[in-house]
Amino acid sequence: MAKEFRSGRKGITGGLEGPERELLIKLFQDVITTLEPDTPEDEDPLASLVGISEDSSVPEDPALARLLPQASDDDEEAAEFRRLTERSVREAKIGHLRMAAMDCESPKLLLDHEHSRAFASALNDVRLVLATRLGIESEEDAQRVASYTDWSQAQDVESYMSLVYQFVSWLQDSLVEAMLSDLD
Repeated sequence: MAKEFRSGRKGITGGLEGPERELLIKLFQDVITTLEPDTPEDEDPLASLVGISEDSSVPEDPALARLLPQASDDDEEAAEFRRLTERSVREAKIGHLRMAAMDCESPKLLLDHEHSRAFASALNDVRLVLATRLGIESEEDAQRVASYTDWSQAQDVESYMSLVYQFVSWLQDSLVEAMLSDLD
């Protein structure tokens, strides 16, 4: 059973059992796969080097669109901003997810400031994807997801994903609380 994160002299510590670590690593890898851009073969190498995307369209996948939201209500402005920043945003998110996945390989989590921020960011991205896949858009939707409470009764994709969402939410809340107490 997962242990909540705690702030200590050596950093922020937490404990995950093998199946929990494996689940988180799989979730982090799934979000990495979602974020990895399709790179055209004829992409301008200079644009790629400085992080400029040729494609400035809004992602069709609703979960990816949630991870990479519009920066403005003005479509032209939003497209230009996306063209100039999307690649670096994707790369930063992927870096955080990879760091968190590597941290999960240890039976006992010990996170310094950089790793705790990356882990919190990775958990947040997983939560955004799960919330989108579960259709959480209102208080009623959130209550529907929260109504699933027993892992032994997870019989379909929605009930299982709801329980995973709640676990990731609890883990993120625990980590953020530890990070905040570390500031004191």
